[in-house]
Amino acid sequence: MSPPSVEHVIRAPRAVIDGAVRPAAIGMADGLIRVVRDIDAVVDSAGQTVLEPDVVLLPGLVDTHVHINDPGTDWEGFASATGAALAGGITTVVDMPLDSDPVTTTAAALDVKRAAATGVCRVDTGFWGGIVPGNLGSIGELAAAGVLGFKCFLSESGNPDFPPLDPAEFGRAMSVVAELDSVLLVHAESSRVLAGCPQPTGRDYQGFLRSRPDAAEQDAVRIVLDAIADTGAKAHIVHVSSAAVLPMIAEAKRAGLPVTAETCPHYLTFAAETIPDGATAFAACPPIRGADNRAQLWEALADGTVDMVVSDHSPCAPRHKDLVGGDFGWAFGGISSLQIALPALWTRAARAGFGLADVCRWMAQAPAELAGLSDRGVIATGRRADFCVFDPDTAWVVHGADLRHRHPITPYEDVVLTGVVRQMWRRGRVVDDDSRGELLCAEVREPA
Repeated sequence: MSPPSVEHVIRAPRAVIDGAVRPAAIGMADGLIRVVRDIDAVVDSAGQTVLEPDVVLLPGLVDTHVHINDPGTDWEGFASATGAALAGGITTVVDMPLDSDPVTTTAAALDVKRAAATGVCRVDTGFWGGIVPGNLGSIGELAAAGVLGFKCFLSESGNPDFPPLDPAEFGRAMSVVAELDSVLLVHAESSRVLAGCPQPTGRDYQGFLRSRPDAAEQDAVRIVLDAIADTGAKAHIVHVSSAAVLPMIAEAKRAGLPVTAETCPHYLTFAAETIPDGATAFAACPPIRGADNRAQLWEALADGTVDMVVSDHSPCAPRHKDLVGGDFGWAFGGISSLQIALPALWTRAARAGFGLADVCRWMAQAPAELAGLSDRGVIATGRRADFCVFDPDTAWVVHGADLRHRHPITPYEDVVLTGVVRQMWRRGRVVDDDSRGELLCAEVREPA
């Protein structure tokens, strides 16, 4: 039988398919992958693109932890964030529900956020809904309105409009999430542990680190795992920074509990021992820990204890970082890395002996599965024809002023990274300046 007729074929000497890098011909029609063949196979099509042997065709990456902070702030915006995402190899982002005004804790607030995003997003954009004290009775409306799942905090979020849940409230929230057959993403630092810790102050990074110890993550992860066992709800632990929680997560997975976990490029790149005092660009919550801790996070990615790597792109205006004074007690805790997440991860992964197939599993397939986006994340028949053409060998130097984030603050300033995005495809077409993404819903998708 002849292969099906397609609109266009990409012939790639190297493509990440079925967990390996191999030559392939990918035929596309109507925005979907219709056929994956050997690179020399005859595929009836109207046109073709032949990639050079120095690049690798990756699936479009999926970043499920992005703080776009729009509307209501000057910290970031849908246009700037999604432009940065596209430049970084990402074709789908999911926006976090806090640090915008209003926060996304009601269906009406979701409507406001969607209105701000309409027509300006360069990549497909979905939304998490927020769970805070007092809104449990209405999160079903958020689910019906199309959020891909929910997010909560077990410690102060930094925004008084998005307060944390105590353990009892969290247990009730998990019961409702189970009823909705949804997923709850959890900022797993414990308020009760943090309450007994010294407050950060001044330029000393080690003092900042002591203010958010491993014990805060350990206590919070135990709260999460106990609630999963009690309710059967699916939970996802965001931005794991402490290796001390890894044995608990591994044990829960062996027991069959529906828990997943993520970490971030900055936890896999930097180490506390090398962060200068006063370098508030490195401030993040939870914090960047030591080199031995970093090595254990890489081991957890290798054995599947940690499922994915996402940016946790968490920007703010420069005035909130205290870049001149360097006071960790005053600086906002968040790192902007959306555009450089892929090369940052790849630089370290390649040194550690991992391949691009691993990177795609961590940055495309697993995040897509978390968000329930079964139509993307891998190069396979029937999936979206979203691709990143990646040069894995070219080195470059990060300069914040060259990035497309709204503000040029980055701890990666002057860091040499390896890997450059050469071209992006979305729905079977090369992305140009006029290309716009879609706004995603759990049930339906609408044009942006």
